[in-house]
Amino acid sequence: MKEDFLRPPRSRAEWSADSLRVLGIVGVGVALIWLAPTDAGIAALALPALMLPRVLGLRGWFDLAVCATVLVAAWSNIFDLYRTIPGWDLVVHLICTGILTIVAALILTRAEVVTMTRDHGARPRTPLVLAPLLALALSAMWEMVEWLGWAYLSDEIFVTYQDTIGDMVFGGLGGIAAGVILATSSLRRPRSTDGVGGSANRSRAGGT
Repeated sequence: MKEDFLRPPRSRAEWSADSLRVLGIVGVGVALIWLAPTDAGIAALALPALMLPRVLGLRGWFDLAVCATVLVAAWSNIFDLYRTIPGWDLVVHLICTGILTIVAALILTRAEVVTMTRDHGARPRTPLVLAPLLALALSAMWEMVEWLGWAYLSDEIFVTYQDTIGDMVFGGLGGIAAGVILATSSLRRPRSTDGVGGSANRSRAGGT
């Protein structure tokens, strides 16, 4: 994991994902200086999710997708887009829950809790069944956090029964999409062949 986190970016997607990580860090400072402290807190909460794809060594396109989705979800809250754009809340729940479900599945696989990725030899039906369940669990946790914020931080947080059920339905749909991606796609970044093995081959080629 340390090697993955410290590796230099190579593709356009990896450079773009790292740029979004920098943007996320800068955004915390901007929110802290010019916006409300709660806005800075929301921006800061996004930082761990921005770092996870790099720590896990994921492919550039998926790394970029995670970073873009997390930033959109966080700053949509800061700019109050969930209230001002009809249906935006459901779209974000669909995409963000699907993305986070894949990340959670990768973590569970790495921790040897349950194998859910194609890279580790999971059968296709395993993520197709487990990913929607994991997405519903994440959706429930999301709604609990929203309720806690409404109950103890600010009554301006929008929490209703219809909103909660709708969010969880779309989160479950995101989980179905996540299951399909896990069953059909390789998300692990390819290992470079230019390292020790390549050096050894060059040494043998230039030897006696």
